[in-house]
Amino acid sequence: MTEAEKTVRAMRVVIGCDTFPPDINGASRFAERLAAGLVRAGHEVHVIAPSYGKRYGTFTEIHDSSSMTVHRLKSYRVVQHKTLRFVWPFTLKKKTDRILKELKPDAVHINSHMIVGRYLLRSARQLGIRVIATNHIMPENLIKYSLVIPRWAEKAAMSLAWKDAGRILKKADVVTTPTRKAANLLESAAGLSGVLAVSCGIEASKFANNSPTTNNEPRILFLGRLDYEKHIHNLIKAVALLPKSLKVKLEIVGDGGEREYLEDLAKDLGLEKSVEFRGHISDEALPKVYERATVFAMPSIAELQSIATMEAMASGRPIVAADAMALPHLVHDGDNGYLFPPDDVKAFADRLLKVLTADQKELDRLSENSLHLIQSHDIDRTIRIFEGLYSGEKQEENETADNLATYSLPIGSLSKTISRSIALARKRSAKLREQAEQTSKELIARAEDARDEVKERLEEVRDEVAFAAKKLEIRVRKGVKKAAERLRREELP
Repeated sequence: MTEAEKTVRAMRVVIGCDTFPPDINGASRFAERLAAGLVRAGHEVHVIAPSYGKRYGTFTEIHDSSSMTVHRLKSYRVVQHKTLRFVWPFTLKKKTDRILKELKPDAVHINSHMIVGRYLLRSARQLGIRVIATNHIMPENLIKYSLVIPRWAEKAAMSLAWKDAGRILKKADVVTTPTRKAANLLESAAGLSGVLAVSCGIEASKFANNSPTTNNEPRILFLGRLDYEKHIHNLIKAVALLPKSLKVKLEIVGDGGEREYLEDLAKDLGLEKSVEFRGHISDEALPKVYERATVFAMPSIAELQSIATMEAMASGRPIVAADAMALPHLVHDGDNGYLFPPDDVKAFADRLLKVLTADQKELDRLSENSLHLIQSHDIDRTIRIFEGLYSGEKQEENETADNLATYSLPIGSLSKTISRSIALARKRSAKLREQAEQTSKELIARAEDARDEVKERLEEVRDEVAFAAKKLEIRVRKGVKKAAERLRREELP
């Protein structure tokens, strides 16, 4: 970081989200990492998001190892989803007005044009606060897969949804989305102009490891929501087409409305011993999950960017993904993995087989190219761009490096110099990760020791209180007894 970058004025930023951890999806993880990155950069961050469960109010929460203030709004579960929640809109404007009037932030950053983002934007505009809007939503996902709308009406509904998105987002000072392709789609479908392409970004060092990709115990990994638009059913069907002699394991991490159906599908295809459903896992466990995978599979057809795919790349894993939406932006066919035509299960299986039967030299090449490409998605660059957008300063580069023309050029084989630098960076990052894990264990151990001490002290206090109460009880009894005896003596003739 240069001296100029270090002298960025500290700001107070409000981030509005319709989904935020503990929700697990791309939009919530982006908001979390953005908020944490801004905190680490010295800014004061407030997040406005739906509650989880019955817990609502203002809290200090730790996200991505950073402390921030989170204003949890009373929310209700979305019927079609296990985890997603929504805020009742009719009283929301008063709440967003009150929060913004109290905080007087330098900027507001909304992460959707839906309920929270919509009303927060209105409040911010009325108060003259600068607004940045990032779009993570494709109306197709909401309409085609989440809402009960007749098939014949889907096209019209999508058109109306895109127009609604454009109507809301055009009120923001700046609109961003993760990739140039997604920006072009937003401009054409929603009638916007000047949409910036800013990567969600990733702290690659968290996922770095020194373990080479191997086929010794071939393992395919999928991580994400288990909902229809992810097309995980195609992945399970593709695994069923792979040669049984490979003894391939499929690990599915995440949860969602499709889980029961997918579990039944795996059983019907005779894969109950080959497919493992892990459900949700902790952030601490994520790096090891990627590390033990041979290849990461992403069959989704509706990704504006895929943070899980980026994490897999940062782990140095080859990727097999659908040739749809923004996934070709991450997966350069033949360089760091392979693309397949969406919904073509046989082609999907063929691409997986190509990786699972590759020799070590080829696996190393695919792995190095993943590590090379992920460098353009540096979270620090993303943070610096948003800092400039919040302050209203013009920047020469207001799109991340992954959206430059050079990013899309074929890689082939990396030079020895780049390969060496990647290897060194990989070792360095892996060492830092190990150190962080050790520090985390030590902190947990200290916390447990402190908790035990507090517990012991509470028990001591409890005993002391019980003893004092007993003494008081005895004294009261004696007093009552003496008073009663005195009364009896006075009543005697």
